[in-house]
Amino acid sequence: MRAITDSATMLRRQVRHIWRSPSLIFTFAAVPVVFLLLFVFVLGGTMGAGIGGDRAAYVGYLAPGIMITTIAGAAQGTAISVATDMTEGIIARFKTMAIARVSVLTGHVLGAMVQTFIAIAAVTLVALLIGFRPSASALDWFGVAGVLAMFTFAITWLSVALALVSKSVTTASNLPMPLMLLPFLGSGFVPTESMPAGLRWFAEHQPFTPVIETLRALLAGRPAGAGFAEAAAWSAGIALAGYLWARRLYNR
Repeated sequence: MRAITDSATMLRRQVRHIWRSPSLIFTFAAVPVVFLLLFVFVLGGTMGAGIGGDRAAYVGYLAPGIMITTIAGAAQGTAISVATDMTEGIIARFKTMAIARVSVLTGHVLGAMVQTFIAIAAVTLVALLIGFRPSASALDWFGVAGVLAMFTFAITWLSVALALVSKSVTTASNLPMPLMLLPFLGSGFVPTESMPAGLRWFAEHQPFTPVIETLRALLAGRPAGAGFAEAAAWSAGIALAGYLWARRLYNR
């Protein structure tokens, strides 16, 4: 019970930071929005024809990949936030206080999830404004939110661990950057069938692809199928590994 109340306190601390620095959310959303506009208006005609449709069809294909790109980009902000706390000494002060030790990291994770979901909402709004027309029902949207939540939770714990293993804020800001490449090396922007054999194998067996395909199915009003189980398994595995790694580093 104490861990829950202390985590809620740390979450309020993170929400206050979000409220005082709303520009961070703009930063998290800016890069995915640029990708969205670039791929739709510059490459959308060609890309749409490549998937058997047009520019409007490509917006629908692209939107799930952009949502996941937003999560990957926000991981960098989480790592910077945790590393800043570690280097400025506030964590050392928290460790001397009578609070649950895990609550400090949990507060960061939950606060980052709030920030990431606001950024995803902003990116989705832009996608709707430029022609994204999902066929999802209310239940499908609930599923979309669930998939985004579990994957955000997983990537956030991983980014916390990467921050704790870093010796400086600069290093922490760089370590999560490869995550931004995974939507490109998956099915986020083009079908995996169009890739060379070796790259296609990687694209089909990395964690971002089943998550993107699950979102794509739900937003189109189709059953998620086996992709959901694979996405859930990847999310659970990454979250557990990130949590255990982060806890060990923090306690040390």
